[in-house]
Amino acid sequence: MIEIKNINKTFGDRHVVTDVSFSFVPGITNLIIGESGSGKTTVMKLMVGLHKPDSGEVIFDGKNFYDSDAKGQQDIRQKIGMLFQGGALFDSQTLEENVRFPLDMFTDLTKAEKNDRVNFCLERVQLEGRNKLFPAELSGGMKKRAALARAIANNPSYLFCDEPNSGLDPKTSIVIDELIKDITQEYNITTIIITHDMNSVIEIGENIMFVYKGENWWIGNKSEILNTSNKELFDFVFASEFMKTFFAKKIN
Repeated sequence: MIEIKNINKTFGDRHVVTDVSFSFVPGITNLIIGESGSGKTTVMKLMVGLHKPDSGEVIFDGKNFYDSDAKGQQDIRQKIGMLFQGGALFDSQTLEENVRFPLDMFTDLTKAEKNDRVNFCLERVQLEGRNKLFPAELSGGMKKRAALARAIANNPSYLFCDEPNSGLDPKTSIVIDELIKDITQEYNITTIIITHDMNSVIEIGENIMFVYKGENWWIGNKSEILNTSNKELFDFVFASEFMKTFFAKKIN
């Protein structure tokens, strides 16, 4: 579990995150949603140590990240897997080398053990046999699956996914969503997904925080979100005419 308690962050005179608290539960998909510029990505960066909060706590399974010494913070970071928005694969490395990278960096496994783990992770994301391909030879969906394989290579306790469906078609997005959800449940990972993709929210939104103007504006799940009375959330969810028409038909 990851808990954030009353975190605040300003940049100059701009208050980007204001007194945000939330609990991210293992074994389910935890989503942070909100408009562009709402502060949701800053919340994630505060959680992984890319920014330091002005005040508040970030607690990983009972350990306060910002109260820990350098070694304690490094121990927590080594339990984090990251799925970046663009995949962030190394173009000059094969798929096998990309997935092995965190194992080379953070483990003392033998070459054979690393190869076994790489093959397992590639198989888990349905990329078995693609070991020697380079990122330029992969489709957009395959790149996201490859990046996910790398993110789970080191058996993370915590998985952060930044807009995992960015640039993907709706069908491929569903595949990525279901894969993240399955891996989260299978290994009881605390997974945090930053997204503004409403398909993802409706498909896998088990524990949702809606951030509005830097504040935690609403908490709920995918079953509750379509019936919300929260005006700002309603305007976000039903921003398009299609969604407004869908909702009108649903309640009539």
